[in-house]
Order: sequence, then C-alpha cells, then structure tokens
Amino acid sequence: MSKRKQHAPEFKAKVALEALKGEETAAELASRFGVHPTMIHQWKRALLEGASGVFERGSSKKAAIYEEQVKELHAKIGELAVANSFLERKLKPWGGK
Repeated sequence: MSKRKQHAPEFKAKVALEALKGEETAAELASRFGVHPTMIHQWKRALLEGASGVFERGSSKKAAIYEEQVKELHAKIGELAVANSFLERKLKPWGGK
C-alpha cells in the first residue's frame, strides 16, 4: 500500500490561486496538476479563509508557535521532574538526600 502524497504549501497555494482565477475548471486543474478535484476545492477554501490573516497586524502566527513551544517545554519539565524524583528515591538507601 502506498502512502498519501504530501504536497508542499507552495504547490497548494499555486493550485488554489489557479482555481481562484476561474480560467479552468477544477477537473482541468486536477488533470494538469495531478491532484483530485476535491483537494483543489479544499485548498481554495483554505486560501479564502486564511487570506484575511495576511493583513492582520500583530503576530498571531508567532504566538501560536510560542504557545506550542511552551507546551513542549512544560512536558519536558514534567518528564525531568518525574525522573528526578525517581532517582532521589533510588539514592536514599545509599545515603543520598
């Protein structure tokens, strides 16, 4: 069984922009770019929904990235705290803390 094909964001944007132009049908674009027409409709919809974000002020995209990094760091801190408490318990018989 083959894996699903992953398309680069640049390719998706190119196809979605072609779909927005309306010069060709989704079926024509699908055969030209080698993707399913449903994907073209999804990418077009995503482009239209996300287009307003290009003109927003501030850094909402950066904030989302930072939030994800904070979550990852909190998870790592939790792992290290568990490991630290485990090691403390195991060292007690040998005169550790």
